Amino acid sequence: MKIGGIEYVHQPLLAPTDPMLKAYKKEKGDWGTYEERFLGLMAEREVQKRFKPEMFDNACLLCSEDKPHYCHRRLVCEYLKDEWNGVLDVHHL
Repeated sequence: MKIGGIEYVHQPLLAPTDPMLKAYKKEKGDWGTYEERFLGLMAEREVQKRFKPEMFDNACLLCSEDKPHYCHRRLVCEYLKDEWNGVLDVHHL
């Protein structure tokens, strides 16, 4: 799919589960607990093995949060950057 001439690729492996997101958002859960669970999910899914750094060249991760402070896209970037020995260059817009 392309939006505004930009290719969009949906990657559910980089998203939290519905129950995880509900516990944090709708039930006003603790960010630290959410972060720990989500990073555990990334490790369980072994996303660092399922994706390659070059797949993220000139990529933009999207999320409903406007800032990276409490956002899963920041957690994905930090997780992959750590797993790939710092090879990922991240800029928050």
